[in-house]
Amino acid sequence: MAPTSETLTAERILEATEEVLRRHGPAKATVVDVARALGVSHGSVYRHFRTKAALREAVTKRWLDRTSGQLSGIAEADRVPEARLRDWLAALFAAKRRKAGEDPELFATYLVLTREAGTAVGEHITDLESQLTRIIQAGVDTGDFAATDAEASARAVFQATGRFHDPCHATEWEEPGAEADFAAVVDLLVQGLRRTP
Repeated sequence: MAPTSETLTAERILEATEEVLRRHGPAKATVVDVARALGVSHGSVYRHFRTKAALREAVTKRWLDRTSGQLSGIAEADRVPEARLRDWLAALFAAKRRKAGEDPELFATYLVLTREAGTAVGEHITDLESQLTRIIQAGVDTGDFAATDAEASARAVFQATGRFHDPCHATEWEEPGAEADFAAVVDLLVQGLRRTP
């Protein structure tokens, strides 16, 4: 193993793990492969991540957190709640499509990893639903939305748009009409949330 001049950090390990997963896939990638890519012993990797499962969970969480971070700025923006809701849903759809289209090998790997990830996926969904709750509650506060329970409404919106962000639907995202279907669903949801005069 070639000695490494950079300090070994959890972030460097996660970056290398993504590359190893991209090359070998989740079934064949090992901690030894990650260590080899970093030029360190596998024991050095284990000092940061106690098990292979912990490493896989961390790399999955990192991947999911990128999407949550992008959406958080939209959720917190000082804009009309309806526009924020539309932009947030569009950004979620775009982020998932981009991940599936630009790096299909890694996306396929993450489909496997998210199925086995302990708490990362649940925490990600909770975070996304929390962002939606804040947007809907802002609409209730301004009188634009009529939801009586912002949290339940956020869960319903998230579930109703699942075809456009749940990775199990990835093959449908580039089909003709996907954009029009997405727009129709969002329009219907927004109409359902609006306070009627």
